[in-house]
Amino acid sequence: MTLVTEKRTTRPAAPRPPHPLRAEVARGFAPWAGAAAFLTPAVLLAAEADRWQGGWAETRTELHAMQLVLVPLAAAAGCRQGGRERRRATEELWTTAVRGPLVRLLVAALPLALWVVAGYLLAATGALLATWPYARGDRPYPDLLPADAVVLLAAAVAGHVVGRLVAWRPAPPLLAAAGYVGLALCGRADAGAWRRLDPALPVSEGLVPVGWQPVALAVWAGGLAAAAVLAYALRGRRRWTVLLPLAAAAAAGGLLVRSGPGLWHANPSGSGQVCDTSTVPQICVNARYAGMLPQVTKALSGVTGRLEGVRNLPVRFEDRPGEPHDGEVQLPLLTPIGWSVVRGRLTDPEQYAWEAAAALQDRAKCGEPDARVRAADAAVSDYLAPNPAQGHFDELDAKGDAARRAELRERRTARARLASMGADERRTWLSAYFATVGDCHRNGVPAL
Repeated sequence: MTLVTEKRTTRPAAPRPPHPLRAEVARGFAPWAGAAAFLTPAVLLAAEADRWQGGWAETRTELHAMQLVLVPLAAAAGCRQGGRERRRATEELWTTAVRGPLVRLLVAALPLALWVVAGYLLAATGALLATWPYARGDRPYPDLLPADAVVLLAAAVAGHVVGRLVAWRPAPPLLAAAGYVGLALCGRADAGAWRRLDPALPVSEGLVPVGWQPVALAVWAGGLAAAAVLAYALRGRRRWTVLLPLAAAAAAGGLLVRSGPGLWHANPSGSGQVCDTSTVPQICVNARYAGMLPQVTKALSGVTGRLEGVRNLPVRFEDRPGEPHDGEVQLPLLTPIGWSVVRGRLTDPEQYAWEAAAALQDRAKCGEPDARVRAADAAVSDYLAPNPAQGHFDELDAKGDAARRAELRERRTARARLASMGADERRTWLSAYFATVGDCHRNGVPAL
């Protein structure tokens, strides 16, 4: 008997088809839209880095300002994606898919929207990391980032719906232009209470939102986008569900409009002061830039050193919003960043010291002083912290008319007289001089 064994060959299992969502995420237009959402703020922020790098609140403000450009960009990208099937002439084929119209729309719209959000968040992370080495106090302010991300997501999805409805190739750029103009007009100061609905509304560095404001803004934008999606994708009795996100958006929008100025309040850290009490006057900087105090103290060391032992001085230099209190004098402002301070460093310590010394001599409320008082002021200013540009001004006066040349000679005489005094005599004279700074009786200014 012969046994015959039969070999059975098993066929390999057919490869599982990739999920449609994976193809939407990895290929096509969506990654390019994400790259544009990253590069646009990255380039704009890099071009103006001196204005924000080194201040956490300034970085928050600049990132939020990018919404003015990114929201129209997201809407235009979504609009282009929404018209894809029409351009490919595959609309009828797409309707034969097993999935319903809502799922089909979300599968096509969400990957691009998520790419746009990811690009923006990547640029925001880069900006925060770029600020961190130069920050001189305060803390990061990520409060607006989640709401900004939701707004971008909503803009991309709503733009996708517009792309499905409008069969016109110029629709994406026109939608972007209309969105930019609409946001700019809505954010104007004369737009009234409705400007609070603007997701790109400019935010001052000295303000922080109340806790629910970003949530309300996200619900407002997300509710409108969700209502547009449901109105387009659902049919029949299920269309009533459009009312749910629309009601949420209306409630959030009404809350934003009716809350008035209560949406924002002053940054608590902006009113605090950090002081060096070892000098006279004391030197205080805003608590948001507490790390700048050693630099400011060093820049003013020449002024405070020459004032040692002098009486009738203000108690302190202060750096906070509003008018100085009694016994205080305004320190030259560290803000806006990009002028006196760039990336956590004083740009011109000599100029800064001269401005601080000039604040000690402020006679603005007394009107224009006479030539004798001007000569005394110039002598004190030159002694405490010479104006870096004073030589240039003296040259111009030397070429002027007789009156200007005579005043120049008087100023030079006064400077020489003050410089030639002994230490005790100079302290006595300066004490008498500073006793008259807050007094508009010019006859009390001691002569030189």
